[in-house]
Amino acid sequence: MDSRSAIFEKIESATSALKARAVYPRYDPAVLHSKPKLAGDDLWAIFSRNFTAVNGRPMDSLETLIGFLKDGKRLHGYCDPVLFDAIGAPLAAAGLTVETTYDRDRYDDYEFGITRATGAIAESGSVIIDDDLTSHRLAALSPWVHVAVLERGTIHRTIPDAISAFGESPNIIWCTGPSKTADVEGILIEGVHGPGEQIALLL
Repeated sequence: MDSRSAIFEKIESATSALKARAVYPRYDPAVLHSKPKLAGDDLWAIFSRNFTAVNGRPMDSLETLIGFLKDGKRLHGYCDPVLFDAIGAPLAAAGLTVETTYDRDRYDDYEFGITRATGAIAESGSVIIDDDLTSHRLAALSPWVHVAVLERGTIHRTIPDAISAFGESPNIIWCTGPSKTADVEGILIEGVHGPGEQIALLL
């Protein structure tokens, strides 16, 4: 075994999944809620308001999505095969090029990626994606436009509700709007470490 292989073997051993999950720290859910952000009764409406506040784009129709992609000239992308009949096929019929196999070697070719979301958090305007439901993680993180497809029943009201619903997926990501950083002189820049446009599409 060469030194490179030995180093990577040690890294893999050190970062492998724990045999048993750590116990979550105790917290009082009653004091963690942002009550002003939870005003209203309809979870999609609450989520949409808070998602918009962090520069996300909530959508509830394919016509809106198609118009947005065409206006931005984002005409070539990837769609989770499970979603192709409901979403990919109508996009293709509208003149967009939609692939159902993500080729890592051609990541620059994909201008949008459409994947399933595990859920959403109304309180924070966050989309939840995990490895159990995301057909290809790079398809959710690499294209400039990511479309996370939601079902109304998977929207959690609060952050504690979302934490209590964690499953066994080894990787869970909360996306609160498009990727952003303010590392350079405190100037906010979006689309640096991931999508520059984060869409939540209610299916």
